Amino acid sequence: MKIMLLTAATGGGHIRTANAIEQYIRDNTPYDVTIVDTLKAVGRLLDKTVCDSYLFMAKKAPALFGHLYKRTNKNSRFSDLVPKLSGLFSRLLYPAIEAYGPDAIITTHPFATEMAAALKADGLVKAPLICIITDYGAHRAYIAKEVDAYVVAGSHMLPELAAFGVPEEKVYPFGIPVHGVFFDKSDQAMLLRQLNLSPETPTLLFMAGSFGVNNIIRLYRELVATSVPMQIIVITGRNKKLYEAFEKEVAQESQVPTRLLYFTDEVEKYMHAADLLVTKPGGLTVSEALACNLPMAVFDAIPGQEEDNANFLLTHDMCVRVQKDGDFAGEISALLQEKQRLSAMRENCREFDKSQSIPNLLALIERLAGQETGQ
Repeated sequence: MKIMLLTAATGGGHIRTANAIEQYIRDNTPYDVTIVDTLKAVGRLLDKTVCDSYLFMAKKAPALFGHLYKRTNKNSRFSDLVPKLSGLFSRLLYPAIEAYGPDAIITTHPFATEMAAALKADGLVKAPLICIITDYGAHRAYIAKEVDAYVVAGSHMLPELAAFGVPEEKVYPFGIPVHGVFFDKSDQAMLLRQLNLSPETPTLLFMAGSFGVNNIIRLYRELVATSVPMQIIVITGRNKKLYEAFEKEVAQESQVPTRLLYFTDEVEKYMHAADLLVTKPGGLTVSEALACNLPMAVFDAIPGQEEDNANFLLTHDMCVRVQKDGDFAGEISALLQEKQRLSAMRENCREFDKSQSIPNLLALIERLAGQETGQ
């Protein structure tokens, strides 16, 4: 069987989901699998325009992004425009699909879903189409009658999808797929000793690459100025400016042990070592943290899907939400001292067990592809 994953690089989560599925299929099955970046396959200009526009709005104009998100999530002429455009671009994607000849198509991005659905509607694609929604709230952009199955974060999304007209039998609350390493529970004390940190001291993990430099440095200063015992791990991702700013800050700070990382492909190790994660609530980061049973303090959520993600976590008591104008240092330091509260939040994360997401997805692919191809 040949499985094609269609994704796009507007934010890292869609790609990470596709990569996690690809790795599992390669490691556990004889099937052939490939990943196609939909926007790149259509054309460099479209890819750059869409990705650059997303990054600009997410970082510089989040209110505008939130407004567009809400507008396109309503049934209107405006919300119908994007699927129509995707339908036009789908013909440029078709050669990549035709050349590979997939027995099943999985999408992890709304644009990819719209394009694949348009090709199915035109009769050019016959393979079953499985859409993975990579956030904890549904958006109209993912919805198309040609989709054969939706894989979603949890059963809480069933009413939302029903409101969009999706039949319940098409919805599978398997959870958002993440790499298996996040479910492999490591010895926290051992990990902390390897990092030259104390197993007895509360450990805070900052995943800070998406934050503004001045903003996150200010929060760090406020936090280390408290008298609460703690140790901090900071991952700046590929944000070189932020890393250099933290280097100077950490060099001047001796009160709180701090481990600074520029980029790592072992994020799971630091999540398993931590007691609390401070992060923006992107869908994949949230899913990876939940797989590690790691409570969160979510900050600076982009209006739209990150708001949905934050609200889901709050509803299930798996996070606290820190506002820009709130007492960040006070709220975080207080939570680190509330061991019982942190333990309860960690247990809530543990109960939201989606460790079988990809195996369940694979079984669904096999069933749908078997029905479609007559195998």
